[in-house]
Amino acid sequence: MDTTTVVIFFAGIVFISIAAIVVSQMRERAKIERARRVTALQDAYNRTHRLLTDIPGQYLTRELKMLLVNRIEEICRDLGGLKSDLPVAQWRSEAQTLKQQVTENTDERAPTKIDSPEKSAYVKELLQSLFKMIEALHKSGRIDTPTAKKNLKHVLFLIHKTHADMHVFQARDYIRQNELRKAIHAYHLASTEMGKSPDNPLAAKAVKSFRTRIKELEASLANGGTTEPAEKQHRIDKEWDSFLHEDEWKKKADYDD
Repeated sequence: MDTTTVVIFFAGIVFISIAAIVVSQMRERAKIERARRVTALQDAYNRTHRLLTDIPGQYLTRELKMLLVNRIEEICRDLGGLKSDLPVAQWRSEAQTLKQQVTENTDERAPTKIDSPEKSAYVKELLQSLFKMIEALHKSGRIDTPTAKKNLKHVLFLIHKTHADMHVFQARDYIRQNELRKAIHAYHLASTEMGKSPDNPLAAKAVKSFRTRIKELEASLANGGTTEPAEKQHRIDKEWDSFLHEDEWKKKADYDD
């Protein structure tokens, strides 16, 4: 074996070794990247699922539910091409079931009372996360501009209503304790929150309702602080609790007139 052959032989060994190392590194990087993508998609699923389950039932419109369900289905499709131990088939099945319920208007969720600063802060966090998700869907071209603007505007309104909810429930407690001045102040705070969405008809309706309540409570104070009948308070409570039920408020007469 001459010198040239020896050089070529060892050069071939070196080339093969380098190629093997490069291929091994590429496979390792691909494995790491796949694991990273699986983790990212799992996190995305968990965030989206939390929005669906933890945002108060009265806050999620049919369109918002469909946006979230469609996002879960998209995540499941992306995960389908990646090898993982995640229960993707179960997630997809649950999403399809929920999608059918939303389409048939049979997805009923009990309303959640926002009656403490802690609940208010948590729901606000969820709504802010939903806001960012809608922005991301729009930027990536998954939803069009009119759909994005409509839902972003509604989520901002919901954030304001979350704070209003807390003040309303505080006002109710003050009324039960016959602390009408504190109740009036709480209703003023609720009215201020809803006033941050001046072009929303529901917000305008709420502000009008709060002003009426304030006048009623001020009249009670002028009459010696006499509390109103429990039946009336129950009716007012029920009206506010069903305030975001689209089918109800659209059919209901303007009770503040």
